[in-house]
Amino acid sequence: MKNLLKIIIIAVALLNLSFVNNENKDFVVVIDAGHGGKDFGAKHTTFLEKELVSAISQKIAKINTDKNVKIYFTRTSDEFIELQKRVEMINEIKPNLLLSLHVNQNKNTETNGFEAYVSDKNSNFEKSEELAKKLVTLFDNQTPLKNRGVKKGMLYVLKKTEAPAIAFEIGFITNEKDRSYVCNEQGQTQIAQSILDFVNTIKN
Repeated sequence: MKNLLKIIIIAVALLNLSFVNNENKDFVVVIDAGHGGKDFGAKHTTFLEKELVSAISQKIAKINTDKNVKIYFTRTSDEFIELQKRVEMINEIKPNLLLSLHVNQNKNTETNGFEAYVSDKNSNFEKSEELAKKLVTLFDNQTPLKNRGVKKGMLYVLKKTEAPAIAFEIGFITNEKDRSYVCNEQGQTQIAQSILDFVNTIKN
């Protein structure tokens, strides 16, 4: 009888533990703010890509209040990090998603809008593409920027990351309309919130 009681207690404990683990399982995202340090990225007059994506990353960190969404950042200051080092950091974390943030540029100042890139060399290419389509659809609905769709890219972090990976070009710094939005604090806050809204839609 005592042995039977012990078995019942252990079974109940394991059931409860399983329930708690499933209930509290984090959705893990790595935000990769592109460039940094000596690598300015795209630039226009005094505006630098490395500073813009860093500012957006900081707002994401500040705005996120979802305890079930755990967000890591490849950089939190103006530092240069080799691409291989970024990938090593990302793969060690083993996230559900990598989102690498960038700002675009073009000699044609009329070129504008946001676009997402995925790599068919990534082991999670199909999932990456599926998530990228959801991301651009959400941004199309929530921001004034033009939707340029999802494209294939050969960025190192996209190919080497062992998780669904998206590179997101948030507008063109060389376009006046995009620049006024992406370089504006209100616009950056809206971008950060839209990224968190996107994460919220895919975490379940």
